[in-house]
Amino acid sequence: GAAVGGGKRFKSTSEYIYEELFLSGNGSDIKIRALGKEWNLHKVYLCQSGYFSSMFSGHWREFSMDTIELEISDENIDAEALHLAFSSLYQDDVSINPEKLVAILAAASMLQLDNLMEQCAEIMKETINAETVCDYYNSAEMYGLPFMKKKCLKWLLNNLITHPRVEVFKEISINLMEQLISSSNLLVMEVEIDVYSTLKKWMFLQLVPSWNGTSEQLLSEADAWFAQYRKDFGRAVPFLSSEQGKMFQSVFRRLRLQYIVNDVTSAGIIDNDYLIPRAWLCSIYKRQWLTMLRTYEGSDIGPEEISEETLEEKSMRCGRVLEEDGEFAWRWTGFNFGFDLLVIYTNQCIVFKRNTLDEPSSGLVSLQPMRNVAFRLRLACFDDDGTKIFKRTTGYQILSFGNDEEQVVINFLEEERRPFFPLYISCNFQYTTPEGGTTR
Repeated sequence: GAAVGGGKRFKSTSEYIYEELFLSGNGSDIKIRALGKEWNLHKVYLCQSGYFSSMFSGHWREFSMDTIELEISDENIDAEALHLAFSSLYQDDVSINPEKLVAILAAASMLQLDNLMEQCAEIMKETINAETVCDYYNSAEMYGLPFMKKKCLKWLLNNLITHPRVEVFKEISINLMEQLISSSNLLVMEVEIDVYSTLKKWMFLQLVPSWNGTSEQLLSEADAWFAQYRKDFGRAVPFLSSEQGKMFQSVFRRLRLQYIVNDVTSAGIIDNDYLIPRAWLCSIYKRQWLTMLRTYEGSDIGPEEISEETLEEKSMRCGRVLEEDGEFAWRWTGFNFGFDLLVIYTNQCIVFKRNTLDEPSSGLVSLQPMRNVAFRLRLACFDDDGTKIFKRTTGYQILSFGNDEEQVVINFLEEERRPFFPLYISCNFQYTTPEGGTTR
């Protein structure tokens, strides 16, 4: 307000309401007690809360009471958060301390204060990082913020393997890990055995939560722990069938084992670790063998149509990080049924080449005149908090390659935005017709 006579400054209406009614409790017609504190409030303001408006709508005995004892059953709510939630009924804007977000969200949810919940969600969106992501995910699930839950899931899919962190692994529940591992959007850094190693590290931390070394030491510590288990109990029972291990079965079931047994070194690791029951592997080996026979007898030249559902569930997940600009060529290891696919990054382009006779190859190479591959290529760059700041995807496509043919998959010179480095390249592949698909 304007200054009048002698420079006395009048408060604005909202300041006046907040200070006189909320802080001083003048004219209060109801007392609220909770968590060892007491607030002198006003029914007319409390009715903005869905919780109180139904309480005061006359059917409750509280309607005529002037003191209400609030039962707080949610342990996320503390007195400070409750105070802020009440204060939001008396002012337009409240300032929220990000460290108190979960408590405030809990209070807003209990009192059915939609605006305050929305405000919390906005701040959560801006502050997702390794320290907050699991807390945010759990509270988004608990208090019904599906959009926020999705955002946390995305952050974890991008960072779980690319930026492994001990404190994040410790906080991921079995349920959440199951969702992450079954997703074809998981950013994998090399091939599927890396997903397995991630699970091994995570499982070790679930079993020994007091461990607190660095993420560099984590894999060898986990390996040592499981080796000790094998020493103590022998190889009578694979770890996942043991009393301690049973609860993790649902997560390991989500591994795409067909892409682990297609590489000698990886298959050896799985065998030696003896975490996974033999029966799981037998059916995988059988399926891979039949697929190989189909491919080599020439009846399968690869997928002819895209079933997104199959690719989501069964595609090979692999990835690579390019630390700087330059010229790079690589192949992802593993038995790809004679399809020797080279990936080339050069002159701001990503090129796929079906190598037949041009380059030496360590494995068998198919000489069929035409081979198809279904794929999706995704690119990402991140800021320090693990937030994606550049992304590009080809979507799911099928390409047909003649012998030694190469095709440009992405050309950045045609794009509005160029990537920067480190550049994360993630790919999903299907080299053969999925089971139940059509072959010629």
